[in-house]
Amino acid sequence: MREDLGDFQVVVAGAGSAGCSAAIAAARHGARTLLIDRLPFAGGTSTGVLDTFYGFYTPGKEAKKIVGGIPDDVVSELQKMGKVIERPNTYGAGTGITYNPEHLKVAWERLLKRSGVTLLLHSLIHEVHVKEDQVKALVLANRSGTYQVSADVFIDCTGDADVTHLGAFAYERAGDISPAQTLTTTFRMVNVDLNARKSISKDQLHSLMREAAEEGFELPRKEGSDHITTVENTTATVMTRLDSIRVHQNGFDSIVEDPYLLTESETLGREQALEYARFLRAKVPGYENADLYGLSTFLGIRETRRVYGDYRVTRDDVLSARQFDDQIALCGAPIEDHHSGDGTEWRYLPEGSAVGIPISSLRVKDAENLLISGRCFSASHDAHASIRSMGQCMAMGSAAGINAALSSISHIPIREVSTSVIQSKLRESGAVLSTP
Repeated sequence: MREDLGDFQVVVAGAGSAGCSAAIAAARHGARTLLIDRLPFAGGTSTGVLDTFYGFYTPGKEAKKIVGGIPDDVVSELQKMGKVIERPNTYGAGTGITYNPEHLKVAWERLLKRSGVTLLLHSLIHEVHVKEDQVKALVLANRSGTYQVSADVFIDCTGDADVTHLGAFAYERAGDISPAQTLTTTFRMVNVDLNARKSISKDQLHSLMREAAEEGFELPRKEGSDHITTVENTTATVMTRLDSIRVHQNGFDSIVEDPYLLTESETLGREQALEYARFLRAKVPGYENADLYGLSTFLGIRETRRVYGDYRVTRDDVLSARQFDDQIALCGAPIEDHHSGDGTEWRYLPEGSAVGIPISSLRVKDAENLLISGRCFSASHDAHASIRSMGQCMAMGSAAGINAALSSISHIPIREVSTSVIQSKLRESGAVLSTP
C-alpha cells in the first residue's frame, strides 16, 4: 500500500453537493483540505442525475430565500456559463433553480480549485481505520493501487454514509424502521414541442399515465413529472420507480449491501426509462416527434443509511418548523416520501416557515472527529424526506466544513468549536440562518 497522499487537516469523502460545499468551506477557512470521490467528476447527484436545485426557497404564496453563501457562489458560477432558470416545482415544493449539469461539473471544479481544495477523483473508500472513537485514516483504492490518507477531521458526505459504515459507527438503514424511499433513473427528451406540451396539466398527464398502464404500458409510477431545461425544446423527467431493498426470508438487503441488486436496479431503471419515453411519444401532446437523449449517469438514490448524530431531526420538528439554538441552516421543503407503489406522500410545513437544521445533527454520535453532511445526516425517515434537497445539502456541507476547519486549526475537538462562531462565519459568507 502506498501511504503518502499529502498532508491534510480535513478530508472530505464524497464530492456531491454536500461534499463540495464542505471542502470549499473548510479550505476557505484555512484548512488544508482533500476531497475524494469515486466518480470522474464532482457534483454527485447534482451533476450525474438531476438538473435542478431545490430548497433555496420556501414553497407557498410568497417564496422566501432561505439558502445562501456557497450555494449562491455555485449559481453565480453557472450563470457565467449559460442559462439558469428559476421555475415552480410541479408539486408545490418551492421554486427550483434549473441548470445545465455539464456546466455544473465545471462550476464545482472551478470553485474547488479557487478555494485551494485538493480534488482526487476515481478513488473509492476501501477501509476506515478507527482507534478510540477517532477516525485515523481512510484507505482508498484506485487504478494506481491503494493509498492511505490521514487528517485531523473527516467529513462523511458520501450519501450512503460509507465512512460511518466502514468505521463501524452507528446508523439506521433505510427500511429498518420506516419504509425505504424508492430509486429513480432520470432521462431527457429532445425535439419536444413545448407549447403543445403546455396544453395539458399535471393531473391530465397523470391520467394519461394511468390510461396507458391499463393499455399495457409498464409504468410503475403513475404521477411522474417532466420539466423544461436550459436547452431549447428539451425536457427532463422524474418518472421511473424502483425499490431500494430486496426482501428475503431472513429480512432484507438494501441497495448498498447487495451488489447484484444495485446492478439489476441500474439496468432495470434504463429499461423503465425507455418505456416511459415510449409512453410520452405515444400519449402526451408535444412529444410526438421527440427522442430520448440522455439517461442519468447512475441511479438517483434518495436514502440508504442515516447516521445517528448528537441530535436526530424528527418529523415533528419539520412539521412544526422548530428552531434550534445551534441551527446552521434552514429547510422549508415539504416531507416528500417516495414510497413503494405508484404514489408519493406530501406533508407541508406551515405557510412561509422553515425548520432549522442543528449542527448537532451533523456530528456523529459515537465518533470524536467525524462529521456528516448531505442525505446521510442524522434524521428520522420523515424528516430526511424533507431536508434531503440539494440546497440543504450545500448548506449543511458549508457548516460542517467550517466546524472541521476551526477544529483542526485551533487543535480542539469538533464539539468544542463555538456554535456562535460557526454561525457568525456562515452569516459572513451570506448563509441564511433564520426565516426572513
